[in-house]
Amino acid sequence: MTEGTTTAAAEGADTLTRLEQEGEIAADYLEALLDIADLDGDIDMDVEADRASVSIISDAGGRDLQKLVGRDGEVLEALQELTRLAVHRETGDRSRLMLDIAGYRAQKRAELAELGAEAAAEVKSSGEPVKLKPMTPFERKVVHDAIKGAGLRSESEGEEPQRFVVVLPA
Repeated sequence: MTEGTTTAAAEGADTLTRLEQEGEIAADYLEALLDIADLDGDIDMDVEADRASVSIISDAGGRDLQKLVGRDGEVLEALQELTRLAVHRETGDRSRLMLDIAGYRAQKRAELAELGAEAAAEVKSSGEPVKLKPMTPFERKVVHDAIKGAGLRSESEGEEPQRFVVVLPA
């Protein structure tokens, strides 16, 4: 092993340790929140795509947890930001932590990937750009990834909260 390879491996281990620490801080914060709200849920932590990922899941079907998702995931987005702030307060570093509650984000990711695939198919058949409805940054990222996977290009246009994806021909 060369010195550069050793250094890269050490940095990778440091990053993993830091992300695991973020997950643990987030899990503690969310456990306290569940206790205050008197909601049942289990916390699952992982590291995905160089970011900490924390999920709140329930054996009871997650009906109570839907309160923490809110309409169109609005409460989930707010809780994710609060959780990121709690991590930032403890570590001093900005967090890119992703929060999922009752599988909402995972289901949304699947729906958006399908939307991206459909838009890509339409662009391939028509040769014309397709504009999609306004989306959150998370939603746009999933669609951009699906478009890239289909071998096409995409761009985001507009200003928040009306920012949207445009799928472009190859």
